Amino acid sequence: MVSLASLWLPILVSAIVVHLASFIVWMVLPHHRSDWAKLPDEDAFADAVNQQNPAAPGQYAVPHAANPSDWKDEKLLEKMRRGPVALLVLKPVGQTGMGKNLALHFVHCLVIATLAAYIGALTLAAGTDFARVFQVIGVAAILGWAGCIPVNANWFGHSWSSTIKSIIDGVAYGLLTGAIFGWLWP
Repeated sequence: MVSLASLWLPILVSAIVVHLASFIVWMVLPHHRSDWAKLPDEDAFADAVNQQNPAAPGQYAVPHAANPSDWKDEKLLEKMRRGPVALLVLKPVGQTGMGKNLALHFVHCLVIATLAAYIGALTLAAGTDFARVFQVIGVAAILGWAGCIPVNANWFGHSWSSTIKSIIDGVAYGLLTGAIFGWLWP
């Protein structure tokens, strides 16, 4: 076994590389540009949401079921049949900068790299060859980056095409992480 502290360099380097790769995936490559569609009349939609005067930024469901027993209510079921059925995320008004989001994303990169390193530290000895480190750390990082993504399509209505693209991104991030750890393994 190796200590987690001895893996600080591959943790940091992989977090930086994945953060940069994520930037390229989302800002340069075109494959995610079709993930979100424009409403036919987004101004009318925004006006309708503003008329509701939502209490705060947050997550909203239409129609809303506050507890499991609500799913037996015929009025709620009729609303579900009639539609629209929607999950809506409202962000703070006026939030235009991406600095906070980028910082939080980098922390996320560090967390996944650290958890993958932890698994490696528990299972791999110092001097383990590149291929074995790549395999163990790569799989751990793939699980971190891609493991939960299908939940978004299954439960929250994200398109399967968007979901599959994000899983592929997660696999790429995991492979990058595994390769960096394999290269820098003590």
